[in-house]
Amino acid sequence: MKIKRMNLFMRAVSFTAVIVSLSLPLSGTEIVAPRGVKLDSASTEFFWQKVQQMDVEERPKIILVLGGGGARGLAHIGVLRVLEQEGIPVDRMVGISVGALVGALYSGGVSVDQLDKMAKKIGWNKLSDLSKVGIMKILLTDELLSTKKMETYLEDHLGKKYFSDLRIPFTCIATDIQTGERVIFNEGEVGIAARASATIPGLFKPVLYRQRSLVDGGLVDALPTDLVTNGSWNVIVGILPKTDYGNYEISSVLSTLVRSIEIQKDVIVEQKKKLADFLIEPDVRNISFLDMAKSEEAINAGELAARANVEDLKRLIIRRVFQRKSKDVGTR
Repeated sequence: MKIKRMNLFMRAVSFTAVIVSLSLPLSGTEIVAPRGVKLDSASTEFFWQKVQQMDVEERPKIILVLGGGGARGLAHIGVLRVLEQEGIPVDRMVGISVGALVGALYSGGVSVDQLDKMAKKIGWNKLSDLSKVGIMKILLTDELLSTKKMETYLEDHLGKKYFSDLRIPFTCIATDIQTGERVIFNEGEVGIAARASATIPGLFKPVLYRQRSLVDGGLVDALPTDLVTNGSWNVIVGILPKTDYGNYEISSVLSTLVRSIEIQKDVIVEQKKKLADFLIEPDVRNISFLDMAKSEEAINAGELAARANVEDLKRLIIRRVFQRKSKDVGTR
């Protein structure tokens, strides 16, 4: 029965041979169409419906890698909404910094609608001791603030879950501030791991865990695509907020600290982008790293970016299926 279904699929492909490989993107969102053939949305949707009917083992796994960016990273929620609306499955997630927070919650079963509501009510006061008083405390006493509230917040909405309890396999990254090592979490308690991944160094106390002092994973990585580049036919989608730092005045201790960390990320991220099969980069240039009040704007930016790219992503997935099916038939 499975062979028969595959043969029907291949006949459908042959029927539209003029769209061999469906003019699918060879990399990123670049589209190369056969000469004289105009690609339309109808042909993409025809094949996409075929892909949706396949068993998980018959199609590539879709792996999302969620980058950081502070408040800008709330754009991930908008991207997730569009992927759900378009029926694009999420088979695995990797997150760093705010991407770790969103990824942990979504992997644990928190819906996009819930994430949206949470984001619109969130503030640094619910995640940490950050406030004007807190900043004064740092300046006057040299004592860093705490992110313990972040762990509590995650457990309140997610429960005290372990990585093995999550409905979607999930990995997050932190940095050992003492050794400079990248620390990869895919087992143990989710709350403390995601908290460590999003703990900004120089502002918050390191998270003490298993004899390590852990801070924001973005210090050594910005888009950990290398964790899932295994040469398979899976599709790795990197989601990274796009920014323009020239829009911001570096006029305070806090803004200088944050910008220094982001410069480090900029150096790292270009190489990591190349390891993704597909990139979605929400335009959040008007949102600062710490501006949680613009959560709705960030989410909308994520939706716009995903909507602009979703058809090309479908084509890439279909192309992978086409290549695998063709290879399987050729080996018989």
